[in-house]
Amino acid sequence: MSRRALAVLLAGAVAACAPARGPAPGPGAAPRLADEPLIRVGLVVDRDSAGFSADGQFRVLTADGDIIAVQDAGSMWRVEPDDGGQLRLSRPDRPEPVRIAAPVVVQPEQSSDYVVVNGRSYRGALLLQRGSLGITVVNRVALEAYLRSVVSLELGFRAPSDRQAVMAQAVAARTYAVRYRGRREALGFDVFPTDADQAYAGVAAEKPEVDEAVAGTVGQVLTWGGTPIEALFHSTCGWSTEASEQVFQNGAPVPYLRAVSDRYGDGDRDFYCASSPRFRWREEWDGAAFAATIGRAWSGGATGRVSDVTVSGTTPTGRVREIVVTTAGGGRYVIPRWRVREVLRPTPDRQLPSTLLQLHVDREDGAVTRVVAAGAGFGHGVGMCQFGAVGRSRAGWDYRAILDTYYHGTRLERVY
Repeated sequence: MSRRALAVLLAGAVAACAPARGPAPGPGAAPRLADEPLIRVGLVVDRDSAGFSADGQFRVLTADGDIIAVQDAGSMWRVEPDDGGQLRLSRPDRPEPVRIAAPVVVQPEQSSDYVVVNGRSYRGALLLQRGSLGITVVNRVALEAYLRSVVSLELGFRAPSDRQAVMAQAVAARTYAVRYRGRREALGFDVFPTDADQAYAGVAAEKPEVDEAVAGTVGQVLTWGGTPIEALFHSTCGWSTEASEQVFQNGAPVPYLRAVSDRYGDGDRDFYCASSPRFRWREEWDGAAFAATIGRAWSGGATGRVSDVTVSGTTPTGRVREIVVTTAGGGRYVIPRWRVREVLRPTPDRQLPSTLLQLHVDREDGAVTRVVAAGAGFGHGVGMCQFGAVGRSRAGWDYRAILDTYYHGTRLERVY
């Protein structure tokens, strides 16, 4: 690899002057990208160490393109932080580690080969960087290759009848990635590989059917006023999505993130998202368990006996705005809408499925003895309902119609 080519890899520059494909953009259209962009995924963030390798021959390079090593497939290296903000690279067959300034590039000789981080394979290249205390390993990968893993994890592929939903998911995930490139620049990458951004697990998550659906929408994003939208999505709306300002803290109204009904008939389950395993759900706590749950959410710990639990308001679609918990000792705990799922955890490691719920409270001798949450849906409820998209796909909807329903008024454009 030339120094110029490596500089392009590090800077993320895209080739200029390539002809745009498709029709010329109209008024308010998003600007065309000259080529498919790269995205940086923070696989290991500010940790003590990480192992890396590749499944084919690979090079370990300095930021200037100088060769540190050319290695055979499977040769395992370890990267750790070193003094002075440097990296320490070591491998079993070398008695002394290599100490070098970050970043370091790990690049397969063949583009069809994979890099490997902590035993998991990824397309593209690696950037080894220094974090604030430890090391950060970034997967730099072409956006369409990134989506092959993301869409498989975020929605997947169940049957040919689901294809249009998977294509809609591909557009939403691509739009999210394009909009938020550079979002986490202070950490040295663009996105996390978790639900903090989008789920991503490299090659192991990819599926041929999903690859075909992603390829069927290549380069397409949703825009509003020429800018990629906040393409939020969630698993199951329960009966209707919700306007963004009704869900998020300090949320301003977003014109394309409005409440959208998933109903298509008059029956109890005549909703497009009814196939979801979380279409309807129920969680229950006894008095002591509920008090402990509330106590974990506040630094003071135990709350004592809970005397009352009330929902003090709901959104237009029925989602909880606020829950007020009072205790026998006069304590009062207010849970705002953006903390309800976090606070009312059925177990310490699992959030409440959604805020679209009703509470039933049993009391005895002035104390709460049982709390039941009967709810619908899974996730925050804003943007595209994934199971709703599946239901619409099975009903014969095209992916464009699905996207226009959940992100109404946006424009579907091909930007590369």
